[in-house]
Amino acid sequence: MQALLQQAQNMQQQMAEAQQQLAETEVTGNAGNDLVKATVTGGGELVSLTIDPKIVDPEDVETLQDLVIAAIKDANTKAQQLVEQKLGPLAQGGLGGLLG
Repeated sequence: MQALLQQAQNMQQQMAEAQQQLAETEVTGNAGNDLVKATVTGGGELVSLTIDPKIVDPEDVETLQDLVIAAIKDANTKAQQLVEQKLGPLAQGGLGGLLG
């Protein structure tokens, strides 16, 4: 029983460390051949948005809006992949690994 508790504590510590690393890691998504770039943390917080002036057209705001949304989605997808990569082994080992 003591070994099980120790294993659970170790796993909890590893999970906390991985979550901290993710919160500090930034990933960048882009759209329109890098005309719009969005940077998010591994926790999904938007920290930067860069728009190339070439794409800014007052007559076509909808295209810019679509590119901003696409860049943010791309960044969030990359962040989610990072989370799965970092936490995957810990999540898969979970309680099932302890009890099974």
